[in-house]
Amino acid sequence: MKVLDRLEEWLIVLLMGGATAIVFVAVIHRYTSGLAIPVVQDWLLSLNFGWTQELCIIMFVWMAKFGAAYGVRTGIHVGVDVMVNRLADKNRARVILFGLLSGALFTGIVATLGARFVWENGAHYGIFNLLGLSTGDLPEGPTTPDLEWPTWAVYLAVPLGSGLMCFRFLQVAYAFFRTGALPQHDHGHVDGLTEKPLPVDVNIYDMDDNLHFRDLTHRQLGKSAEQDAADRKDGQS
Repeated sequence: MKVLDRLEEWLIVLLMGGATAIVFVAVIHRYTSGLAIPVVQDWLLSLNFGWTQELCIIMFVWMAKFGAAYGVRTGIHVGVDVMVNRLADKNRARVILFGLLSGALFTGIVATLGARFVWENGAHYGIFNLLGLSTGDLPEGPTTPDLEWPTWAVYLAVPLGSGLMCFRFLQVAYAFFRTGALPQHDHGHVDGLTEKPLPVDVNIYDMDDNLHFRDLTHRQLGKSAEQDAADRKDGQS
């Protein structure tokens, strides 16, 4: 999984960084080409940057789809679970598993329908043409206005991103089923700024506000082991 995790992270970073750099260069070109600088202005006006907006939109779409899968793996998606956290441990675990499996089912359906759409939108023709096979009456499919790329290659973000998101839901559900732990992410936490060492069985990302999932393997921040055991006993009774 480490290879897939790093690939996912690098893809998101490269797409985000690349799109930001392209937008920056396009804006600089737009303003500098209006300056009356001999020779330089003519050279700048000869450069065509009309494709940058379309490319950045495509890159941000791909980044969003794979970023959603990253969010499932790291637990950064926003969720309202006030009622879930008030349930007993056994019932809370069932509800959490149901939610994770529902997410896997939904994203799996989106990935399947997206793959079918991409295949019928020109991928069938493109792959057969690349392999030198007979394309027959297969439609070539439309292309993008500026870059003139086949749109099926752009829409490929839907089945790939949704498929990865489905896998991440199943991965988190399996880990929760075995260990009772959920990926947690607290945007307010900064590593290295904790005032005193915390016990090893405390989840530093857990927040006692009834707004975040509480896993079943760590006690909440600020509670002693005795308090946590008493709370669990009350919740199960």
